[in-house]
Amino acid sequence: MALLSLTSVGALSPVQIGEILRFRVLLDVCIALLLFFCLYITLRKPKVNGLPFPPGPRALPFVGNLLGLNTAEPWLSYTEWGKKYGDLLYVRLLGQNFIVLNSEKIARKLIDQRSSIYSDRPVIPTNSLFGMDFSTVSLRYGDEWKLHRKLFHQALRAESDLRYREVYFSRAQRLLINLLEAPADFNSHLKHFVASNIMALAYGYEADIKNDSIVGTVRELIDLLTKALSPENAAILVAFPFLQHLPDWFPGVGFKRQAAYSRQLATQVLNEPFELTKRDVTSGNAPPSMVADCLSQIDETVDFDTQEYAIKASAATVFIAGSETSSSLLHSFVLAMLLYPEVQAKAQAEIDRVIGTEKLPSFDDRSSLPYIDAILHELLRWSPVTPLGIPHATTADDVYDGYYIPKGALVIINVWAMSRDATKFDDPEEFKPERFMNGDGEFIDNPATSSDPIFGLGRRICPGRFAAEAFLWVAIVSMLATFHITKAKDAYGKEIPVERKFTTGISM
Repeated sequence: MALLSLTSVGALSPVQIGEILRFRVLLDVCIALLLFFCLYITLRKPKVNGLPFPPGPRALPFVGNLLGLNTAEPWLSYTEWGKKYGDLLYVRLLGQNFIVLNSEKIARKLIDQRSSIYSDRPVIPTNSLFGMDFSTVSLRYGDEWKLHRKLFHQALRAESDLRYREVYFSRAQRLLINLLEAPADFNSHLKHFVASNIMALAYGYEADIKNDSIVGTVRELIDLLTKALSPENAAILVAFPFLQHLPDWFPGVGFKRQAAYSRQLATQVLNEPFELTKRDVTSGNAPPSMVADCLSQIDETVDFDTQEYAIKASAATVFIAGSETSSSLLHSFVLAMLLYPEVQAKAQAEIDRVIGTEKLPSFDDRSSLPYIDAILHELLRWSPVTPLGIPHATTADDVYDGYYIPKGALVIINVWAMSRDATKFDDPEEFKPERFMNGDGEFIDNPATSSDPIFGLGRRICPGRFAAEAFLWVAIVSMLATFHITKAKDAYGKEIPVERKFTTGISM
């Protein structure tokens, strides 16, 4: 090393200095090659027993595939990559492994048939940061989640929606009155209809027609969460965990102020409606609801506080998860009727033929109105509200079709790609309820045209799907029986154009 000391260089000849400089350049090149090789070993697709990761786009060092990802609508990127690399796709984002399932067939083989491996959730820092670590949706697979699932099963099983039908029907009538009085505010009316049904289902709570404080708190919370909780956004906090510990005033961490407010809202949603129902149960005045049912069936052999918190958390999950998704689907229904007036006309003709024009259709008429069911199922396909579902996580290494799927990988169910599967759906961007009807005009819901992935798969399938389908159906059939849905007109009497555009986040 004496040759490289500054004190001795001055005594060397120009030839010797040139040799030293060449040696330094060679040394720098070797160090660079060594670092590149180490980086390549770290980032290349590993093989376990000779098995590679599934195919996917080439990843850059550290950032992985982030620069090529449409972060506003990642389902579009995953779908396009799937066309090139296959239905089982490997993506790397900021050091995290993503396994994207673009095919319902593969998703069912993994999520359904290997549920012991694929039923976990990833640790997503934003859930805790935004106060949503109580949510059933984000719980890790374990005893707490199983307790939540038990509560859902006893309160929301398929046959339980029978006793809520009158509630759904009465709220649909209120929706019609609101639409008649103020059609321009249809979006607000649809959201209130959904919220009032979910509040009745979860808490037996009668929401005020306008400006209900609890409903308003949930709406505000959902607006924050839909942008914050996507796995793509959460990947940033996983890669840079120190961001969570920077002071709120630090540039670039404005999300921390949003998170603090979100935690405040989440606490209100978790506690306020539950305490109202608990008080009614104690006084003997509680109408049927999920919370009332579960409180009346407390297991005395299990810790009371644990059960009560689980009831509180699972009910809040129903409220938060169901509000945005169901109201978004009704919004898409209005859009579909505007863009496809022939579908609206055909549905109204069916209602007039079967029901007449003197009364509203009821649940007893549902089996006689197959085209309305076909519209509902086509809505689920045409406009999947959660295009990537909620990510699963693997609890063990797995091998599928010769590819290695590592423990701890985020598993994304690309519902959007499944809903656009050209082998199952011709012209997938078009709204065609006839996809769900046979040649005799009967409604069919077979595996070849299943829309089930919108509600999730495996052990994590949405427990509130039966209730959601019921009150969505009664809203759709009531609006079709009562109104023509047409485009608004401007001051000159010209129709205002309507475009198919959506806000984005976890839900559309």
